[in-house]
Amino acid sequence: MKYCFILWTRPEIIKLFPLINYCEKNNLDYFVIHTNQHYSENMDKVFFDELNLKPAKYNLWINWWTHWQMTWKMMIEIEKVLLEEKPDIVFVQWDTNTVLAWWLVASKLWIKVAHVEAWLRSYDRTMPEEINRIVVDHLSDFLFAPTEKQEEILLKEWIEKEKIFVVWNTIVDAVYLVKELSKKQEKEILNKYWIEKENYILLTTHRPSNVDNKENLKNLLEWIIEIKKLSNKKILFPIHPRTKNNAKKFWLNKLLKEFIVIEPVWFFENIVVENNAYMIATDSGWIQEEACILQKKTLILRENTERPETLDVGWAVLVWNDKEKITNWFKEFKNKKVSWYNPFWDGKSSEKIFKIFT
Repeated sequence: MKYCFILWTRPEIIKLFPLINYCEKNNLDYFVIHTNQHYSENMDKVFFDELNLKPAKYNLWINWWTHWQMTWKMMIEIEKVLLEEKPDIVFVQWDTNTVLAWWLVASKLWIKVAHVEAWLRSYDRTMPEEINRIVVDHLSDFLFAPTEKQEEILLKEWIEKEKIFVVWNTIVDAVYLVKELSKKQEKEILNKYWIEKENYILLTTHRPSNVDNKENLKNLLEWIIEIKKLSNKKILFPIHPRTKNNAKKFWLNKLLKEFIVIEPVWFFENIVVENNAYMIATDSGWIQEEACILQKKTLILRENTERPETLDVGWAVLVWNDKEKITNWFKEFKNKKVSWYNPFWDGKSSEKIFKIFT
Protein backbone atom coordinates (compact mmCIF):
# COMPACT_ATOMS: atom_id res chain seq x y z
CA MET A 1 0.00 0.00 0.00
CA LYS A 2 1.16 3.50 -0.82
CA TYR A 3 -0.23 6.32 1.32
CA CYS A 4 -0.51 10.03 0.53
CA PHE A 5 -0.94 12.68 3.25
CA ILE A 6 -2.23 16.16 2.54
CA LEU A 7 -1.15 19.05 4.80
CA TRP A 8 -2.14 22.70 4.59
CA THR A 9 -2.57 24.42 7.99
CA ARG A 10 -1.24 23.96 11.51
CA PRO A 11 -4.11 21.80 12.80
CA GLU A 12 -3.72 19.35 9.93
CA ILE A 13 0.05 19.17 10.34
CA ILE A 14 -0.44 18.35 14.02
CA LYS A 15 -3.31 15.90 13.61
CA LEU A 16 -1.78 13.97 10.71
CA PHE A 17 1.65 13.96 12.36
CA PRO A 18 0.91 10.79 14.44
CA LEU A 19 -0.13 8.93 11.26
CA ILE A 20 2.97 10.04 9.36
CA ASN A 21 5.09 9.14 12.38
CA TYR A 22 3.50 5.68 12.41
CA CYS A 23 4.38 5.17 8.72
CA GLU A 24 7.95 6.27 9.35
CA LYS A 25 8.43 3.95 12.33
CA ASN A 26 6.87 0.99 10.54
CA ASN A 27 8.60 1.54 7.18
CA LEU A 28 5.36 2.06 5.27
CA ASP A 29 5.41 3.60 1.80
CA TYR A 30 4.14 7.18 1.98
CA PHE A 31 4.67 10.73 0.77
CA VAL A 32 3.50 14.16 1.96
CA ILE A 33 2.08 17.11 0.04
CA HIS A 34 1.74 20.61 1.45
CA THR A 35 -0.67 22.89 -0.42
CA ASN A 36 0.44 25.91 1.65
CA GLN A 37 -3.16 27.15 1.69
CA HIS A 38 -2.54 29.29 4.79
CA TYR A 39 1.24 29.32 4.64
CA SER A 40 3.51 31.45 6.75
CA GLU A 41 6.95 30.24 7.77
CA ASN A 42 6.36 31.00 11.44
CA MET A 43 3.09 29.05 11.45
CA ASP A 44 4.01 26.08 9.23
CA LYS A 45 7.69 25.38 8.62
CA VAL A 46 8.61 25.39 12.30
CA PHE A 47 6.04 22.65 12.91
CA PHE A 48 7.86 20.35 10.52
CA ASP A 49 11.10 21.07 12.34
CA GLU A 50 9.85 20.61 15.90
CA LEU A 51 7.89 17.44 15.09
CA ASN A 52 10.91 16.07 13.25
CA LEU A 53 8.92 15.59 10.06
CA LYS A 54 10.68 15.26 6.74
CA PRO A 55 10.00 18.19 4.39
CA ALA A 56 6.96 17.63 2.20
CA LYS A 57 7.81 15.95 -1.09
CA TYR A 58 5.54 18.41 -2.89
CA ASN A 59 4.73 22.05 -2.09
CA LEU A 60 1.93 23.56 -4.19
CA TRP A 61 2.08 27.18 -2.91
CA ILE A 62 -1.63 27.85 -3.36
CA ASN A 63 -2.95 30.60 -1.07
CA TRP A 64 -4.65 33.98 -0.94
CA TRP A 65 -7.21 33.16 -3.63
CA THR A 66 -11.00 33.20 -3.47
CA HIS A 67 -12.60 29.90 -2.37
CA TRP A 68 -13.41 28.68 -5.87
CA GLN A 69 -10.22 29.97 -7.47
CA MET A 70 -8.21 28.16 -4.80
CA THR A 71 -10.12 24.91 -5.25
CA TRP A 72 -9.79 25.07 -9.05
CA LYS A 73 -6.04 25.81 -8.88
CA MET A 74 -5.46 23.00 -6.40
CA MET A 75 -7.29 20.49 -8.57
CA ILE A 76 -4.99 21.19 -11.49
CA GLU A 77 -1.83 20.72 -9.40
CA ILE A 78 -3.21 17.78 -7.42
CA GLU A 79 -4.02 15.78 -10.55
CA LYS A 80 -0.41 16.08 -11.73
CA VAL A 81 0.89 14.68 -8.43
CA LEU A 82 -1.60 11.79 -8.20
CA LEU A 83 -1.03 10.71 -11.80
CA GLU A 84 2.71 10.58 -11.13
CA GLU A 85 2.67 8.94 -7.67
CA LYS A 86 -0.39 6.65 -7.99
CA PRO A 87 -1.09 6.21 -4.25
CA ASP A 88 -3.62 3.64 -3.00
CA ILE A 89 -5.03 5.80 -0.21
CA VAL A 90 -5.18 9.58 0.14
CA PHE A 91 -5.50 10.83 3.73
CA VAL A 92 -7.30 14.16 4.18
CA GLN A 93 -8.23 15.79 7.45
CA TRP A 94 -10.79 18.40 8.42
CA ASP A 95 -12.81 20.79 6.27
CA THR A 96 -10.83 23.28 4.19
CA ASN A 97 -10.87 23.88 0.44
CA THR A 98 -7.86 21.58 0.23
CA VAL A 99 -9.94 18.63 1.44
CA LEU A 100 -12.66 19.31 -1.13
CA ALA A 101 -10.16 19.67 -3.97
CA TRP A 102 -8.33 16.47 -3.07
CA TRP A 103 -11.51 14.47 -2.83
CA LEU A 104 -12.75 15.68 -6.23
CA VAL A 105 -9.52 14.78 -8.01
CA ALA A 106 -8.83 11.49 -6.19
CA SER A 107 -12.36 10.21 -6.74
CA LYS A 108 -12.17 10.91 -10.48
CA LEU A 109 -8.91 8.95 -10.62
CA TRP A 110 -10.46 6.06 -8.66
CA ILE A 111 -8.10 6.57 -5.71
CA LYS A 112 -9.66 5.87 -2.32
CA VAL A 113 -9.97 8.76 0.14
CA ALA A 114 -9.70 8.38 3.92
CA HIS A 115 -11.22 11.27 5.86
CA VAL A 116 -9.63 11.66 9.27
CA GLU A 117 -11.88 13.33 11.85
CA ALA A 118 -15.01 12.78 9.80
CA TRP A 119 -18.47 13.97 10.93
CA LEU A 120 -17.71 17.52 12.18
CA ARG A 121 -20.90 19.57 12.02
CA SER A 122 -21.67 23.11 13.16
CA TYR A 123 -25.04 23.07 11.33
CA ASP A 124 -24.23 26.54 10.03
CA ARG A 125 -24.26 26.54 6.22
CA THR A 126 -22.90 30.10 6.13
CA MET A 127 -19.53 28.60 7.04
CA PRO A 128 -17.70 27.43 3.86
CA GLU A 129 -16.16 24.65 5.97
CA GLU A 130 -19.58 23.16 6.69
CA ILE A 131 -20.25 22.62 2.98
CA ASN A 132 -16.85 20.95 2.58
CA ARG A 133 -17.47 18.65 5.55
CA ILE A 134 -20.79 17.40 4.25
CA VAL A 135 -19.58 16.78 0.69
CA VAL A 136 -16.38 14.99 1.69
CA ASP A 137 -18.03 12.86 4.39
CA HIS A 138 -20.76 11.62 2.07
CA LEU A 139 -18.38 10.66 -0.70
CA SER A 140 -15.23 9.37 1.06
CA ASP A 141 -14.32 5.67 1.16
CA PHE A 142 -13.13 5.58 4.77
CA LEU A 143 -14.54 7.83 7.50
CA PHE A 144 -12.56 7.86 10.73
CA ALA A 145 -14.89 9.20 13.43
CA PRO A 146 -13.45 10.29 16.79
CA THR A 147 -16.28 8.88 18.94
CA GLU A 148 -19.55 6.95 18.80
CA LYS A 149 -21.42 10.27 18.88
CA GLN A 150 -19.95 11.20 15.51
CA GLU A 151 -20.71 7.75 14.15
CA GLU A 152 -24.36 8.31 15.08
CA ILE A 153 -24.39 11.65 13.25
CA LEU A 154 -22.98 10.07 10.10
CA LEU A 155 -25.46 7.21 10.23
CA LYS A 156 -28.36 9.66 10.61
CA GLU A 157 -27.18 11.26 7.36
CA TRP A 158 -27.56 7.85 5.67
CA ILE A 159 -23.84 7.23 5.24
CA GLU A 160 -23.06 3.52 4.90
CA LYS A 161 -22.06 1.95 8.21
CA GLU A 162 -19.30 -0.15 6.61
CA LYS A 163 -17.44 3.05 5.69
CA ILE A 164 -17.39 4.39 9.26
CA PHE A 165 -14.70 3.48 11.79
CA VAL A 166 -14.56 4.84 15.35
CA VAL A 167 -10.84 5.36 15.98
CA TRP A 168 -10.90 8.26 18.47
CA ASN A 169 -8.95 11.45 17.81
CA THR A 170 -5.35 11.71 16.58
CA ILE A 171 -4.95 15.00 18.46
CA VAL A 172 -4.70 12.96 21.67
CA ASP A 173 -1.74 11.05 20.23
CA ALA A 174 -0.02 14.34 19.40
CA VAL A 175 -0.84 16.16 22.66
CA TYR A 176 0.27 13.31 24.92
CA LEU A 177 3.55 12.93 23.06
CA VAL A 178 4.37 16.65 22.99
CA LYS A 179 3.23 17.27 26.57
CA GLU A 180 5.79 14.73 27.77
CA LEU A 181 8.56 16.02 25.50
CA SER A 182 7.96 19.67 26.47
CA LYS A 183 8.28 19.21 30.25
CA LYS A 184 11.99 20.04 30.24
CA GLN A 185 11.32 23.32 28.40
CA GLU A 186 8.31 24.42 30.46
CA LYS A 187 10.05 26.83 32.85
CA GLU A 188 12.09 28.38 30.05
CA ILE A 189 8.98 28.98 27.91
CA LEU A 190 6.99 30.56 30.76
CA ASN A 191 9.90 32.84 31.65
CA LYS A 192 10.21 33.84 28.00
CA TYR A 193 6.77 35.49 28.13
CA TRP A 194 6.96 36.75 31.72
CA ILE A 195 4.13 34.50 32.87
CA GLU A 196 3.68 31.99 35.66
CA LYS A 197 1.48 28.94 36.03
CA GLU A 198 -2.22 29.87 36.51
CA ASN A 199 -1.55 33.64 36.45
CA TYR A 200 -2.75 34.28 32.88
CA ILE A 201 -5.62 33.62 30.48
CA LEU A 202 -4.69 32.40 27.01
CA LEU A 203 -6.55 34.19 24.19
CA THR A 204 -6.65 33.20 20.52
CA THR A 205 -8.97 34.52 17.83
CA HIS A 206 -8.76 34.39 14.05
CA ARG A 207 -12.23 33.62 12.62
CA PRO A 208 -13.65 36.16 10.14
CA SER A 209 -16.81 36.60 12.23
CA ASN A 210 -14.67 37.88 15.10
CA VAL A 211 -11.80 39.71 13.42
CA ASP A 212 -12.86 40.91 9.95
CA ASN A 213 -15.45 43.37 11.26
CA LYS A 214 -14.15 46.40 13.16
CA GLU A 215 -17.01 46.53 15.66
CA ASN A 216 -16.83 42.80 16.41
CA LEU A 217 -13.07 42.82 16.94
CA LYS A 218 -13.24 45.99 19.06
CA ASN A 219 -15.99 44.54 21.23
CA LEU A 220 -14.22 41.24 21.68
CA LEU A 221 -10.96 42.87 22.76
CA GLU A 222 -12.76 45.22 25.15
CA TRP A 223 -14.69 42.37 26.73
CA ILE A 224 -11.57 40.27 27.21
CA ILE A 225 -10.01 43.31 28.90
CA GLU A 226 -13.03 43.29 31.22
CA ILE A 227 -12.25 39.67 32.11
CA LYS A 228 -8.66 40.69 32.74
CA LYS A 229 -9.93 43.14 35.37
CA LEU A 230 -12.37 40.65 36.90
CA SER A 231 -9.76 37.91 37.16
CA ASN A 232 -6.71 40.01 37.96
CA LYS A 233 -4.86 37.81 35.48
CA LYS A 234 -2.62 38.64 32.55
CA ILE A 235 -3.85 37.93 29.01
CA LEU A 236 -1.39 36.06 26.80
CA PHE A 237 -2.36 36.67 23.17
CA PRO A 238 -0.49 34.77 20.42
CA ILE A 239 -1.86 36.89 17.60
CA HIS A 240 -2.82 35.35 14.28
CA PRO A 241 -1.57 37.27 11.18
CA ARG A 242 -5.17 37.91 10.10
CA THR A 243 -6.05 39.37 13.50
CA LYS A 244 -2.87 41.41 13.68
CA ASN A 245 -3.43 42.94 10.23
CA ASN A 246 -7.05 43.80 10.99
CA ALA A 247 -6.24 45.34 14.37
CA LYS A 248 -3.82 47.63 12.58
CA LYS A 249 -6.28 48.40 9.77
CA PHE A 250 -9.06 49.20 12.25
CA TRP A 251 -6.82 51.36 14.46
CA LEU A 252 -7.23 49.05 17.46
CA ASN A 253 -3.58 48.68 18.41
CA LYS A 254 -4.19 50.77 21.53
CA LEU A 255 -6.36 47.97 22.92
CA LEU A 256 -3.63 45.43 22.24
CA LYS A 257 -1.43 47.20 24.81
CA GLU A 258 -3.61 45.58 27.50
CA PHE A 259 -2.35 42.13 26.44
CA ILE A 260 0.92 40.26 26.28
CA VAL A 261 0.89 40.08 22.49
CA ILE A 262 3.27 37.53 20.98
CA GLU A 263 3.75 35.94 17.58
CA PRO A 264 1.97 32.60 16.93
CA VAL A 265 3.72 29.93 18.97
CA TRP A 266 5.07 26.61 17.79
CA PHE A 267 3.37 23.41 18.92
CA PHE A 268 5.64 22.63 21.88
CA GLU A 269 5.16 26.16 23.23
CA ASN A 270 1.45 26.03 22.52
CA ILE A 271 0.97 22.91 24.65
CA VAL A 272 3.00 24.50 27.46
CA VAL A 273 1.05 27.79 27.50
CA GLU A 274 -2.27 25.93 27.26
CA ASN A 275 -1.34 23.49 30.02
CA ASN A 276 -0.29 26.26 32.42
CA ALA A 277 -3.08 28.75 31.71
CA TYR A 278 -5.71 29.70 34.29
CA MET A 279 -8.35 29.62 31.56
CA ILE A 280 -8.52 29.73 27.75
CA ALA A 281 -10.64 31.98 25.49
CA THR A 282 -10.60 30.90 21.84
CA ASP A 283 -12.52 30.58 18.59
CA SER A 284 -10.20 27.81 17.40
CA GLY A 285 -11.65 24.32 17.03
CA TRP A 286 -8.40 22.47 17.60
CA ILE A 287 -7.52 24.51 20.70
CA GLN A 288 -10.93 23.54 22.10
CA GLU A 289 -9.86 19.90 21.80
CA GLU A 290 -6.39 20.43 23.26
CA ALA A 291 -7.80 22.45 26.15
CA CYS A 292 -10.26 19.68 26.92
CA ILE A 293 -7.54 17.01 26.81
CA LEU A 294 -5.42 19.18 29.14
CA GLN A 295 -8.42 19.84 31.45
CA LYS A 296 -8.50 23.60 30.94
CA LYS A 297 -11.74 25.58 31.24
CA THR A 298 -12.49 27.29 27.93
CA LEU A 299 -14.65 30.21 26.80
CA ILE A 300 -15.52 29.43 23.17
CA LEU A 301 -15.82 32.73 21.29
CA ARG A 302 -18.34 31.34 18.80
CA GLU A 303 -22.08 30.82 18.41
CA ASN A 304 -21.66 27.10 17.74
CA THR A 305 -19.05 24.38 17.79
CA GLU A 306 -18.48 21.24 15.78
CA ARG A 307 -16.87 19.73 18.88
CA PRO A 308 -19.80 19.29 21.29
CA GLU A 309 -17.84 16.79 23.40
CA THR A 310 -16.00 19.71 24.97
CA LEU A 311 -19.34 21.12 26.11
CA ASP A 312 -20.59 17.73 27.31
CA VAL A 313 -17.56 17.24 29.53
CA GLY A 314 -18.28 20.61 31.14
CA TRP A 315 -14.90 22.21 30.53
CA ALA A 316 -16.12 24.60 27.81
CA VAL A 317 -19.00 27.01 27.21
CA LEU A 318 -20.18 28.95 24.14
CA VAL A 319 -20.08 32.73 24.69
CA TRP A 320 -19.60 34.05 21.13
CA ASN A 321 -18.90 37.79 20.95
CA ASP A 322 -21.35 38.76 23.67
CA LYS A 323 -20.24 40.94 26.59
CA GLU A 324 -22.91 39.76 28.99
CA LYS A 325 -22.31 36.09 28.21
CA ILE A 326 -18.54 36.43 28.39
CA THR A 327 -18.49 38.21 31.74
CA ASN A 328 -21.35 36.24 33.33
CA TRP A 329 -20.03 32.89 32.24
CA PHE A 330 -16.55 33.80 33.40
CA LYS A 331 -17.84 34.63 36.88
CA GLU A 332 -19.80 31.36 37.05
CA PHE A 333 -17.24 29.22 35.27
CA LYS A 334 -14.12 30.13 37.22
CA ASN A 335 -15.24 28.35 40.41
CA LYS A 336 -17.24 25.57 38.74
CA LYS A 337 -16.26 22.04 39.75
CA VAL A 338 -15.97 19.70 36.77
CA SER A 339 -15.67 15.91 36.78
CA TRP A 340 -13.31 15.35 33.87
CA TYR A 341 -13.11 12.50 31.42
CA ASN A 342 -11.30 12.46 28.09
CA PRO A 343 -13.93 12.31 25.32
CA PHE A 344 -11.23 11.82 22.66
CA TRP A 345 -9.91 8.60 24.21
CA ASP A 346 -6.50 6.98 24.64
CA GLY A 347 -3.91 8.34 22.21
CA LYS A 348 -3.71 5.21 20.03
CA SER A 349 -5.71 6.39 17.03
CA SER A 350 -2.88 5.90 14.52
CA GLU A 351 -2.51 2.26 15.41
CA LYS A 352 -6.28 1.72 15.10
CA ILE A 353 -6.40 3.38 11.68
CA PHE A 354 -3.60 1.38 10.08
CA LYS A 355 -4.93 -1.90 11.41
CA ILE A 356 -7.96 -1.28 9.18
CA PHE A 357 -5.71 -1.40 6.09
CA THR A 358 -3.75 -4.52 7.09
